[in-house]
Amino acid sequence: MTTARRFDLVLFGATGFTGGLTAEYLARNAPPQARWALAGRKLSKLEAVRTRLAAINPAFQQLPLLEVDASDVEALKRLVADTAVVVSTVGPYIRYGEPLVAACAAAGTHYADLTGEPEFVDLMWLRYHKAAQTSGAKLVHSCGFDSIPHDLGAYFTVKRLPRDVPLRVEGYVRASAEFSGGTYHSAINAFSRLGETARLHKQRRAQEPVPAGRKIGSTAMRIRHDQSLQTWLLPFPGIDPDVVRRSAAALDCYGPDFRYGHFIQVRKLSTVMALLGGVSALIALAQFGPTRRWLLTKKDPGDGPSPQRREQSWFRVRFVGEGGGQRVITEVSGGDPGYGETSKMLAETAMSLAFDALPAGGGQLTPVAAMGDFLLARLQAAGIKFEEVRSQ
Repeated sequence: MTTARRFDLVLFGATGFTGGLTAEYLARNAPPQARWALAGRKLSKLEAVRTRLAAINPAFQQLPLLEVDASDVEALKRLVADTAVVVSTVGPYIRYGEPLVAACAAAGTHYADLTGEPEFVDLMWLRYHKAAQTSGAKLVHSCGFDSIPHDLGAYFTVKRLPRDVPLRVEGYVRASAEFSGGTYHSAINAFSRLGETARLHKQRRAQEPVPAGRKIGSTAMRIRHDQSLQTWLLPFPGIDPDVVRRSAAALDCYGPDFRYGHFIQVRKLSTVMALLGGVSALIALAQFGPTRRWLLTKKDPGDGPSPQRREQSWFRVRFVGEGGGQRVITEVSGGDPGYGETSKMLAETAMSLAFDALPAGGGQLTPVAAMGDFLLARLQAAGIKFEEVRSQ
């Protein structure tokens, strides 16, 4: 992306747990000519992050620091006017994210974040998609474990199936990881707002154009046991299947009739029941102010797993795709999904938006629709595996 702006990219929320890891990844992997900066609410905390980066490369002791609060609309406008790409780790996004999205949409500044909050994504589409189309800003949400491996993995699978035929793809997720206080707080807040989430989703569906002459939908979403995987499959609605299906709606390569299903793999039926019971209890407790506040005291939003725990963490997503009489099995895998790989995914997204020769056009886009093969190549080069396991 060519620009006369002062910065190629700015990392907003660099003082948080994931923000700090993203800053370290950029310090090790951004091209030498990259003009980038750290932004956050407190200058003293930004200086501490910069000191960590200077230990990687002393040149980063001069890295620009921008003291900006997420609620300061005028300061955000000045920030994005100087910047080609802004990436944000400041959540919960439904509470803190809108002013930055609004500023980017108006200024033609590309934007990426880590949200897994469907309510926020739908609200931003309703309010800023058209403005971003006009300005040319690409607004790309869910650029971490939600939902890069699933969006790019389904795309990788579709590319190995015949074109112009109905396609059916399912993704099966396994992971071993500890999630941070920030992720926990976002989940509890999302559980407390299920009614608003459903209302916004319905409103978006009523306004969002559907692809002409093509159908996009879901496979059967039910709990079942898969003999080939030797696991139970538990439907996992979340934001990931929505992202995959929106990519399919945006790109003709997904065929005239595309169906996607998203599941987590669980070995024992007893674990399935425990998960269902635990999530149901959290949803119930999140509906009431006193119990919701009690839940939020259980984790500090700035907490995260230790380096040792992250080193032992991993994820694996297997995709089974069928169409035109062919069947293909692919797999996306990597290390710590919540932090190590998420910070890598966000940083590579930022660099793709800033430096790759992407197609013109703005609006709210999925990672695949915005960056496609460019981001896929970057992630493969960065060590996230996309493999064809078997084809028939």
